[in-house]
Amino acid sequence: MYGPLIILGVSIVFVVAAITVLRLHAFLALSLGAILVAVLSAFSSAGPPALGAGVELAMTEMGLAMGKIALPIALAAVNGACLLESGAADRIVRTLVSTLGEKRTDLALLGSGFFMSIPVFFDTVFFLLIPIAQALALRTGRNYLLYLLVICGGGVITHSTIPPTPGPLLVAETLQLDLGFTILAGVACAVPIAGFALWLSRWLNVKIPVLWNPASRLPDDRQALPEVHALPSFKISILPIVLPILLIGSASFGKMGLSEGAVPGWWPAVEFLANKNIAMLLGALTAAGILLHSRRLGARSLADRLAPSLETAGVIILITSAGGAYGAMIKHSGLGESIAALADGRPLNHVLLAWLLAATIRVAQGSATVAMITAAGIMHSIAATTGWGCHPFYVYLALGYGAFFLSWMNDSGFWLVSRMGRLTEMETLKSWTVLLSLLSLAGLLQALVLSAIFPLRPA
Repeated sequence: MYGPLIILGVSIVFVVAAITVLRLHAFLALSLGAILVAVLSAFSSAGPPALGAGVELAMTEMGLAMGKIALPIALAAVNGACLLESGAADRIVRTLVSTLGEKRTDLALLGSGFFMSIPVFFDTVFFLLIPIAQALALRTGRNYLLYLLVICGGGVITHSTIPPTPGPLLVAETLQLDLGFTILAGVACAVPIAGFALWLSRWLNVKIPVLWNPASRLPDDRQALPEVHALPSFKISILPIVLPILLIGSASFGKMGLSEGAVPGWWPAVEFLANKNIAMLLGALTAAGILLHSRRLGARSLADRLAPSLETAGVIILITSAGGAYGAMIKHSGLGESIAALADGRPLNHVLLAWLLAATIRVAQGSATVAMITAAGIMHSIAATTGWGCHPFYVYLALGYGAFFLSWMNDSGFWLVSRMGRLTEMETLKSWTVLLSLLSLAGLLQALVLSAIFPLRPA
């Protein structure tokens, strides 16, 4: 009964120690963790240990995970790079700031971080928006911390809970959630948490004395933003973000309107366009077209500009796939059966358990992506035997929110905000760390309340 639990504990300690103590790359740590689970499971079985078969199974599971998420992640990276290079991302930010006005600049920056972090990695969004926050604070002489925190709050929420960001994408695949439903429901649930982030940022801006000193806060090599006249229009700029979401969501809502057994002739075309690979491809092609037109580039120049983003995406794909293999091997170890036997018929709160697992792994090793994909594999192995008790979307939410709890010195995001934001370590702990921790707890409360009121148990 306790064998799988011991294997789980040993493997988690190994992965965390490999990342934090041995300084191994997350891909190697998770890959070796998957192999370790395979080896330990082989020795704990009743028959002779099939070590070679266990290792091959771990690698097969890695390939299966990669097949599900590799192309969407790569295309999301292309989409994001084109948005930045073409000036479309800058146009979105400028339009939001000018539309809402200077008094609501914090709301504009929150919205910019919120929407831009859906197709673009958080660190890239932060690099894009931090010069705008610094320029606004330089002009007004106040509210620098407020501008900084709303960018962080908006970006982290969608980065952790809405596909096609790598972590949420693999979690949705692991929990076997409909991707269109996950995106649309994730946005709906993220909006009130973003509103709480705005309130928290304003409160922290008052409570924490971060004095504005342009000489110490602004980097000397800060690059100038593109000229406004050189940027594409807002409607064109927002299209690469909105198009994939609408296409993927169309199939989810379309299924609700179809009567059972009656499939119209046009439905296969809708399913084809709503496929996550096709939808992300169309979004990336749209973004590339905007870049080609706005910068008058040739095919070779476009390829050169996209190469760095694809290299970054390759690393993310490896990490995410290794995490998928680790989670799958945990499931093969029999963890679900052990948890069910220990529960002895008592109901488990899977939402709370998912948040605790993700938060614990996050605090231990620092990476939100590693935390959520590792915890997702564990939760899937448990639910395969015990059932979910509620709709697995709420577990998905809890995993995403738990994955950014208590960001401190072992998180690369902590140092990104501290160094690029020109904050001291103590200022970062009092602001960034507190903001993310409270947002994480608010997200947990939201998931618990929604799962209790609208359990929506799948058939």
